[in-house]
Amino acid sequence: MKPLTDFEKYVIEQKGTERPFSGEYVNHDAKGQYLCKKCLAPLYKSEHKFNAHCGWPAFDDEIPGAVKRTIDADGQRVEITCFQCGGHLGHVFEGEQLTPKNVRHCVNSVSMIFQAAPDSTTNLSISEFATFGAGCFWCVEAIFAALKGVIKVQSGYAGGEARHANYDSVCSGRTGHAEVVHIEFDPSMISYDELLEVLFKSHDPTTLNQQGNDKGTQYRSVIFTHNAEQILKANQMIEQLQQARIWPNPIVTEISAFENFYPAESYHDDYFAKHGEQPYCQMVVKPKVDKFKKLFADKLK
Repeated sequence: MKPLTDFEKYVIEQKGTERPFSGEYVNHDAKGQYLCKKCLAPLYKSEHKFNAHCGWPAFDDEIPGAVKRTIDADGQRVEITCFQCGGHLGHVFEGEQLTPKNVRHCVNSVSMIFQAAPDSTTNLSISEFATFGAGCFWCVEAIFAALKGVIKVQSGYAGGEARHANYDSVCSGRTGHAEVVHIEFDPSMISYDELLEVLFKSHDPTTLNQQGNDKGTQYRSVIFTHNAEQILKANQMIEQLQQARIWPNPIVTEISAFENFYPAESYHDDYFAKHGEQPYCQMVVKPKVDKFKKLFADKLK
């Protein structure tokens, strides 16, 4: 998972509280669902949210089994935490008559991540998206671009902030960005599970912040998930691979909710296809691509 900031740790792990009216979700009304910031478990749906004018996001219901209630030590209030990871969310109140359900979950914005619902009025395509980091994006792009069912692969940056989204700054390893590929695919031709299978067979997910001689957080193994189903599938895949003991060391692949993708500079597009004779491509990219084509011959275009 993406590491928590000091303030996020203060609220989520030390049971702190953000200032009223300071959180990004206080007046948020988009359609989708709210996930736990720490473990990405789904907590609330947008239809549960209402404006309580209290200074914090308010919900009058929860996704079944997502939230745990515990009476505070002083016996005055009821704390709510993420059932999956125990992260502090806020407190729950009853009897205020604010909605017909007569319940208010008062939640810190910083304890959550919002996952937008697909817009049926604008997203008429059958395609879906996957975003992976597995080392140098020249290698990863060349591998996924060869798959049947993959419509487009774009190299770029994710995990950091917009002002650092350029090759020179990302190469410093200090921006928070990872080199990633943003994949548009047709789920009727290739499934997300199959894309995950390719991802894990095309790089070493047990080396922290490193692929071969490429070292730094920008080369970390990471899956940026676009919805709750992808979170579930990615976690299931990692658990299955761990149990199979394919690698002697544990998998360190990070799973983070997708927030933003910043396309790389245009000269990175189809880099291996255009510059395959360069030394790095010959020594690093080509062996990986050749190995991949042997493993997945039945999935190639």
